[in-house]
Amino acid sequence: MATRPDDLRARLEDRADLLEATRLRYRALKGVLESFFWKDRIRNHFELLREVAADQPEVDATLAAMRRRVEAEGWPPNAAPVRLMHEVERLREAVERAAEKRLSASASPGSDDEDTAEEDGGPTTLGERLLRLETEVLDAAPFLGGRVWAQAVELLPRNLPELRAACAAGEVFERVFMRPVTEGAPAFSDDEARELARALPLGAAALVALWERLERYDSRGRVKDFLQRRMRRAPTRVARSGPELLLHAAFWHDVARVRVRAVLEAELAPVVPREAELPTLLSWRAALSEDPALRLSARSVFTEGRAGLVETAAALAALSRERPRGAWSEEVAWSRLEQAAMRARAEEGTEAEALRDALRLFVMLRGQARTPARLFSPEHAKPAGGDVARNGDLVALVQAARHAALRQGG
Repeated sequence: MATRPDDLRARLEDRADLLEATRLRYRALKGVLESFFWKDRIRNHFELLREVAADQPEVDATLAAMRRRVEAEGWPPNAAPVRLMHEVERLREAVERAAEKRLSASASPGSDDEDTAEEDGGPTTLGERLLRLETEVLDAAPFLGGRVWAQAVELLPRNLPELRAACAAGEVFERVFMRPVTEGAPAFSDDEARELARALPLGAAALVALWERLERYDSRGRVKDFLQRRMRRAPTRVARSGPELLLHAAFWHDVARVRVRAVLEAELAPVVPREAELPTLLSWRAALSEDPALRLSARSVFTEGRAGLVETAAALAALSRERPRGAWSEEVAWSRLEQAAMRARAEEGTEAEALRDALRLFVMLRGQARTPARLFSPEHAKPAGGDVARNGDLVALVQAARHAALRQGG
């Protein structure tokens, strides 16, 4: 009994939808590549070019699997899915021939581009040929027309992988930092801190790649300068074009950097976190809520001494604040501060000296319990701890601060 066409299509599951969409894209791309002003038309259809290139591995695998199934199950040649398969295969061959023709036309005989293509073997798949064609069309500047925004739209198709990555990171930043700031409430939760730790490097790398793309294909720098002047403006409408998506992502990435840095600077003063340290510090800060004894790893962006300096600043800030509610041991907190100071003992520089000054001030304040803090003047105070407080290293200063705090508590 013959199988109905609807049953055959149902057995293809979602692969039939993929082939239908591919057929439409192939038809459109074939018309672009075969037109007389093909370079101008490609400039207006970079997104189509990239869609076909991105889906090509899946399309090839689908066609191969479907061909095996048709032969094994003996599907009738006039069945709609079989006709669709053959039409997609014919269109694929036509698109590939047109792409090869345009690639060979854009590289003149004996040119350096042709020699380089021969040395590295050139693009071997249809997807690689289409992406090479995009590069060669962009390299064939100058742009037609003088409008900077039109050039930005050409250079930034919405389906650029780097643009998608920047937008994904921007969505995280917008969700976390768009809400109103409530006084006394944390800027973000621990779960959000983990999200930010993942999104910050992803967004930064994507934005760097996008600015480099603009530099490469716009030698005069007009497009990049134009967009960078606008990137600090808050988005006022839904982003639709590639440049709008870039501006949206860049704005929220900048907001996230500023807000995260402000939070960490307040918690780690007088140590100032560096740009490359922000993601690691966010992850560590979030993990401390589950494991207060967790050490800051020195395997990534931190040296051992720098990690100890940050730990010391965080532990001192925790001891300087009000005692938290719930189970808490001041002895354990002082022990952790001393262990952190041991890691940072050999660290030098302005931040290390500022941290020593903070410890000296702590000793002075705790050593003069009868003097109100608002009337205290470090210049006229007599240090509690003598020469140790004045000249001691980081560990000695921590021990002096601990002694002054415990003595005052007793």
